[in-house]
Amino acid sequence: MFHFRSIAGGVTAALPLPALHASHGGCWLRDGAGTTRESGKGEAIVAAADTPLLLLNAPLVASRLGYPDLSGLDLLELFSFVHPAQFVVPTPKGLAQALDLPVPGGDEHVPALLQQTAEALLAQCAAPDWPAREGAWTALQSLIRLRWSWAPLLTVRIAAPAKAERWLFSRLPEWEEVAERPQPAQVVLQREAVAEQLARLTGSTAESRPGQVAYAQEAANAFAPRSREGLPHLLLAQAGTGTGKTLGYLAPASLWAQLSGGTVWVSTFTRALQRQLRHESRRAFSDSGPGRRADGSQAVVVRKGRENYLCLLNLEDALQGGFTGRAAILAQLVARWAAYSQDGDMIGGDLPGWLPTLFRARGIRALTDQRGECVYAGCPHYRKCFIERSVRASAGADLVIANHALVMVNAARGRDAGQRPTRIVFDEGHHVFEAADSTFAAALTGSETIELRRWVIGPERGSKGRRRGLSARLADLASYDEAGGKAIAAARHAAEALPGDGWLQRVGEGMPSGPIEMLLGAVRATVYARDESGGQDAGYGLETEAAQLDGPLIELAGAAQTALAELRGPLIRLGVRIEAILAEPPDWLDGPGRARLEGARHALGWRVDTLAAWEALLDRLGGPADPSFVDWLAVDRAEAREFDVGLHRRWLDPMQPFAKVVLEGAHGVMLTSATLKDGDDWDSAVVRSGAPALQLAPRLSSFESPFDYASQAEVLIVTDVPKGDVAALAGAYARLIEASGGGALGLFTAIRRLRAVHGRIADRLARGGLPLYAQHVDPIDTGTLVDIFRDDPRASLLGTDALRDGVDVPGHSLRLVVMEQVPWPKPSILHRARRLAGGGSAFDDRIIRARLAQAFGRLIRSRQDHGQFVVLSAAFPSRLLSAFPPGTPVTRLTLDQALHRVAGSVSQMPTQQESDA
Repeated sequence: MFHFRSIAGGVTAALPLPALHASHGGCWLRDGAGTTRESGKGEAIVAAADTPLLLLNAPLVASRLGYPDLSGLDLLELFSFVHPAQFVVPTPKGLAQALDLPVPGGDEHVPALLQQTAEALLAQCAAPDWPAREGAWTALQSLIRLRWSWAPLLTVRIAAPAKAERWLFSRLPEWEEVAERPQPAQVVLQREAVAEQLARLTGSTAESRPGQVAYAQEAANAFAPRSREGLPHLLLAQAGTGTGKTLGYLAPASLWAQLSGGTVWVSTFTRALQRQLRHESRRAFSDSGPGRRADGSQAVVVRKGRENYLCLLNLEDALQGGFTGRAAILAQLVARWAAYSQDGDMIGGDLPGWLPTLFRARGIRALTDQRGECVYAGCPHYRKCFIERSVRASAGADLVIANHALVMVNAARGRDAGQRPTRIVFDEGHHVFEAADSTFAAALTGSETIELRRWVIGPERGSKGRRRGLSARLADLASYDEAGGKAIAAARHAAEALPGDGWLQRVGEGMPSGPIEMLLGAVRATVYARDESGGQDAGYGLETEAAQLDGPLIELAGAAQTALAELRGPLIRLGVRIEAILAEPPDWLDGPGRARLEGARHALGWRVDTLAAWEALLDRLGGPADPSFVDWLAVDRAEAREFDVGLHRRWLDPMQPFAKVVLEGAHGVMLTSATLKDGDDWDSAVVRSGAPALQLAPRLSSFESPFDYASQAEVLIVTDVPKGDVAALAGAYARLIEASGGGALGLFTAIRRLRAVHGRIADRLARGGLPLYAQHVDPIDTGTLVDIFRDDPRASLLGTDALRDGVDVPGHSLRLVVMEQVPWPKPSILHRARRLAGGGSAFDDRIIRARLAQAFGRLIRSRQDHGQFVVLSAAFPSRLLSAFPPGTPVTRLTLDQALHRVAGSVSQMPTQQESDA
């Protein structure tokens, strides 16, 4: 926290530039002389067009004004330059608190705060104790050339350094090779030792939680020595909200790692839980500093997929002209962040989630390795690579925090079999089925095939960037090994059959080029021919089952299958040649060269497996369906625009490959969640764990929540809001939020209804001092929306599935959850097949109860929380009520009665200040 100078009278100095603030409650303009006045949207737009104004989150202000071309002096951009890798809630209150400035009392005071904030940030650049000074002057020179709006104001505040500043890529530390870690010792954890470790982690002042101790001791069973190959210890542990399961499983995990010298992987589904684990694991796995051992090495490492990390080679390309316009400014700000980042994680790490949204472009994606085109040791920044540093650190870590998809991918095709996870805790275990469903899927689509073409061939006419094909990446191999060179040439020739640039337009116009595009054209025509939606879902995806297909489409599928096989063959041969060279390395193959070939071999294996899966999908189109899979054709659309066409395949039960790939190679696996089982029934949880595929009987444990739901919460089922009446639905949301004084989380099953409701009530609520934010409406990422919601007890948030779980907002900021209707499963082809195999309507009911339980779990997060869970559904089935914790009062009532209950409950709640005290 920095303290900034003040002018006479204790008023913080303000930059004398005009400022604009716009909310759903109105617009306010402040001139350089310090006069603030309320204005209309038209006047605000004219003022912004005439001269650069101080703004906070320009895209959000633009959406409030309905003027997408708005630009100005965005304080968030300045903050990211002055304080890179530092968190701030991107609201007036959040900015004021971060900079130790007075929090504005209302919208009319925000423009003055913007002027004060600008001066405070600029003044920090001139302060001798500015911690982010290194590299700032050099970055500013580039930003001056790019005509960044803040550059002239910074020029007079940042003095040229006495000596030239080091380039970013020379400032980043290099990772070092370390000795391979021996296999872990076989240990059995004693119950008393686990309890003692838990007590050490919770601290002497923590409240006594017998359920947490029992949970931790039960979790220790997952770390016992395995007795049979291919059969891990499998524990399913349901722990109600408030049990303290995070420290509950970290206690035995950290004790096992300490005694055995091995690595435990903890896997989550949401980024929010990853952040929580990073914080809580510091006490469990550190001797010196946060998450570090006494020797300075990392005991705790966060691992994510490659696409989450900054690619230094992509950044270098962007800084040297690969990006232009606003995207080039974003690249400079990302470079500032990279110099101070903890681990280079751009998605959920210490890069502010709001930064990419300020630039309204996909610049962030272009700075990561989205296409699997990494050249590994061939990269000049290989020894400083954030991704490689994370991979190597995880090999020697005690705890690796990852996500479900990465754990599965790493188990399936990790580069080093010796580093694949063998002791795994799947937190948010109710999402393992969903993650496996996605991980082990096959999609032969236009977007997937064009990426494969680009990976093989490289840049084509008019392409920009650093993309290189196989010929460039493996040029030394091709010149040394004739067979390898021929395989590369053959693969490049075969890849010409894959869709190229403009494929979607050609397919849409009925002029496809090549066997794959011709197949996609036939798929598209078939989907539209079979569509029975009657236009009701216009703008959304269409699908049809891969059955009873006509002869011409099957013939096209055969030709496409042949084309894919002609590509897979040379890729296999190339992999064999790489294996041979690695087995008997030539003199020129040094360490970096070997690492590059190892990376190429790994990437080739991935592509070969993908091609084989596509061929298998096409092979069955003309014959009987494989009962293990569900196949369908689809046209993907968003808001009336097509963006992909293709064939899809999912396992009917994705836990079969999960069991084979993940469970079979593990020694101990724990799945834990507050919503694993369905009421008192463990059957569905066991099936969705993968245990039946290994004929394994898992250990089952259940721990009840310590919360008193009978007095802390109630479920209100409103019976008089007509289904399908958007006006009535919007009115109900507005009145409920007003009754609760904000603090409401609204959950929708359809984006269209969310937008319609938000559009009808946002202005009304804002005029009452109740800010309303919404996914799919506000140009803000979901994580930042939750941060804003958490920070303001009068704010409310509307969202869809992403907010149903993984949102942890304890206290007064969340006191009301409203669901627009029963969360019925989408009647897709995949769901229909699984419903038929899973028991019909009973299968649906299990899904709905799980969704209700997850949504209800957002409401009560601590013993001090109170609130209501409202469902606006007159026909809410009684059989679904078991989704709520035992003892929770459930009442069917009218909207007026519900409003009375909500208002009365809120009046009895402690305020945020009282709760904090």
